[in-house]
Amino acid sequence: MAKNTNHNHNKNNKLAQKKRAQQHTKNIKQQLKETVETGLINGVFVYTKPLTIFEFAKEIQKPTTEIIKYYFAQGMMLNQNTTLNEDQMGELALHFGFDFKKENVLTKENIFEQLQEVDKPEDLITRPPVVTIMGHVDHGKTTLLDSMRDSNVVSGEAGGITQAIGAYQVTSKSGKKITFIDTPGHEAFTEMRSRGANVTDIVILIVAADDGVMPQTEEAIDHAKHANVPIIVFVNKMDKPDANPERVKTELMQHGILAEEFGGDVPFIYGSAKQKQGLDDLQETILFIAELRDYKANPNKFASGIVLEAHLDKSKGPVASVLIQQGTLNIRDVVIAGPTYGTIKDMENENGRKLKTAVPSQPVVIIGLNEVPNAGDKFLVMNDATVARSIAEAQYEKHLAMERSNKQSFTLDSIKTHIDDGELKLVNLIIKADTQGSVEALKSSLAKLDINGVRINIIRASVGAISNSDITLAAAGQALVYGFNVRPSAVVHKKAEEDGVEIRLHNVIYKLIEELEAAAKGMLDPVFEEQILGQAEIRALFRHTDIGVIGGFHVVSGSIPRNAKIRVIRNGVVIYTSEILTLKHQKDDIKEAKIDSEGGMTIKNFKDLKEGDVVEAYAVKEVKQS
Repeated sequence: MAKNTNHNHNKNNKLAQKKRAQQHTKNIKQQLKETVETGLINGVFVYTKPLTIFEFAKEIQKPTTEIIKYYFAQGMMLNQNTTLNEDQMGELALHFGFDFKKENVLTKENIFEQLQEVDKPEDLITRPPVVTIMGHVDHGKTTLLDSMRDSNVVSGEAGGITQAIGAYQVTSKSGKKITFIDTPGHEAFTEMRSRGANVTDIVILIVAADDGVMPQTEEAIDHAKHANVPIIVFVNKMDKPDANPERVKTELMQHGILAEEFGGDVPFIYGSAKQKQGLDDLQETILFIAELRDYKANPNKFASGIVLEAHLDKSKGPVASVLIQQGTLNIRDVVIAGPTYGTIKDMENENGRKLKTAVPSQPVVIIGLNEVPNAGDKFLVMNDATVARSIAEAQYEKHLAMERSNKQSFTLDSIKTHIDDGELKLVNLIIKADTQGSVEALKSSLAKLDINGVRINIIRASVGAISNSDITLAAAGQALVYGFNVRPSAVVHKKAEEDGVEIRLHNVIYKLIEELEAAAKGMLDPVFEEQILGQAEIRALFRHTDIGVIGGFHVVSGSIPRNAKIRVIRNGVVIYTSEILTLKHQKDDIKEAKIDSEGGMTIKNFKDLKEGDVVEAYAVKEVKQS
């Protein structure tokens, strides 16, 4: 009898879920509209969502400067990218003589942003916190992740992790779960956030007690702060004889990370990932913050969340790792993930175990999408394949339009125009230099700079070569990248071009300052700009009694002309500038070495070539700046 009762109960549950699914899809289909007319309509300003000042000005056919001046008169320093709330838009509409009206509409383009489902308080339950670990490459992130996982492997899963999905859950001693996101690095972390993918609740910053703050630690701090989420510091390798936790606290204090014992709000946990020391304290601290923040979700609705990573599997097709943020995901659900869609044919957890359902804060692998989505794409369930396909197509067109608009980069040449339009009150800079002394001198000089009331905001200043991480942060923060006696690699140059980030290179501090001042005043003189012709990597050294040191090279980008100016770059830092003395392929003199070719070269008045050095060829041309 009990068996029949359970069977009927399960059957009723499935019928109720199916009914809810049908009603959910019906409600969204009723709300969806192909197009929405906004802007000024018969003297009424009609809008559907918060707009930036730039967008608002365009809708009411007024100059951006008029709106910025309106707020400036009230003592508010805003720019064209400031988002106006509904009260501000209503106030502005009345100021310009218009009535206003909000249309609460849902379109295929804005569905991920505008689909609002208000949950009843009684439907919300506590969900596991989502945590990301960041830090320097060899400070123990992988070991900490592995130790957390190993401590959570039950006897039935002794085989360990069979599916790398970029995320996993652990169960603490108190029985509460924590979800860890294993991001490829802080660059990917920020790229996802720059696309609106707010994945992480808490960031753990891992720092080795025997090493202290390193360049990648500084980068991780920048990205963690940019995320605006709670930070926990895990001071690792406390089992080492030269561990110095006080040094770590002091160095982090210089980067704005202040420990609780010093009156700050950042908890510090001391331990050893390798020896599995401090893991319980770390988990308890995570759960304490989670309890204070009260992270909740409604599991009794269609699932929605974020794509963590995805790839094309030869046998399975598109495979996506997703994190569920709301609702419950079921096998056979029809899912839209950014510009892709499909029916879930298979679903697995991080141990490769097949699942039929998944709940909030749970990471899973799904199979069944028509294409490979992008990391950071939002997903939602829409159990109507026809509607799902049309929404995915609209999202694809929206992605193309966003890519085109992102190409309109913020450049030094455009500073004066932005200032005159009242659109710019803050110039974001990333500074990279060859020495700490140069970094401090640049920061000090820039702090004193006063240009037309515009403030210089340095979002990163550090020693070392310009990296992909710098470009990612610059793209997210609309920043210029300044290099002082350092050079970007060909790979970094390419990424900067793709992301619309301008890199400016100098070797004299006052020249850099003068350039920024001149740009703000619209007085940039014609300058001599470098054109990078190519880069060659020194892969072998040969010594000749008559000639000296010959560098065996491989051209990795562009070409190396015999008569070009060159600079020798070691670990991203310029160590010598000169000319090519000889350029040969085998025994023959050549005028130019093209990409992927090899040969030997000598450099005028320079005998200290080393394997791994990069020889960069460049030309100088005069460019008129506006």
